[in-house]
Amino acid sequence: MSSSSVRPSFLLVHGGYHTASSWSPVRDKLAADGWHSEAISMPSAGEQPTAGLYDDAEALAARLRRIRGPVVVVGHSHAGLTITQLADEHPNLVRLIYVAAFMPTEGVSAATAFGIPVPDDPSGLAPREAYGNPRETFYSDLSDVDAKAAIDQLVDQSLLSCVQPTTRAAWRKVPSTYVICTEDKQFPVSLQEQYAAQATDVVRIPTGHSPMLSTPGRVADILTSRAGEAVRS
Repeated sequence: MSSSSVRPSFLLVHGGYHTASSWSPVRDKLAADGWHSEAISMPSAGEQPTAGLYDDAEALAARLRRIRGPVVVVGHSHAGLTITQLADEHPNLVRLIYVAAFMPTEGVSAATAFGIPVPDDPSGLAPREAYGNPRETFYSDLSDVDAKAAIDQLVDQSLLSCVQPTTRAAWRKVPSTYVICTEDKQFPVSLQEQYAAQATDVVRIPTGHSPMLSTPGRVADILTSRAGEAVRS
């Protein structure tokens, strides 16, 4: 992208069992510094959802097509699959940012990435047992009050979104940043390191799995610094 004074917008995608509200603290920080952001809720998460990965990717693509100007797309955790599945049809997409997220090659699902057998029947809900005690896994570095508030907002996740394999790898053509959360109790740091080796650049932060809630200012700083680089490149 040629040099431009236009600031990119951010399109923020939540992880599994979460909603767009998980990005609210980061959005507040971005807005305070004059950055525009949008957070999109995925159809695979909610009350008794049935949508899969491809439905999520199309919902994201549809929103991306409606945004004018350069856009940085950010995915947390499960959303790494979704942003990876974006097709080559978005000239305004200037960067992908993965936050403790899947960053797979083609043909990978959340289940296969974790070595979990794919069930014959992919209907129904992903088991909540998959993430254990969320206080310890998702929100290990939040206060008790903030962790409880986050837990109260958790929703169902469709099993289909966890077993459908990627058919694309958008990061092969779009510059990318990988944010490794070095104190993550949910998403193995060793797997994050493997994914990060594929990224254009890497940032390591000493947080648990949900830095957008525990350290929103730090996350906002990372996003804006990479957005600035995308405009200058």
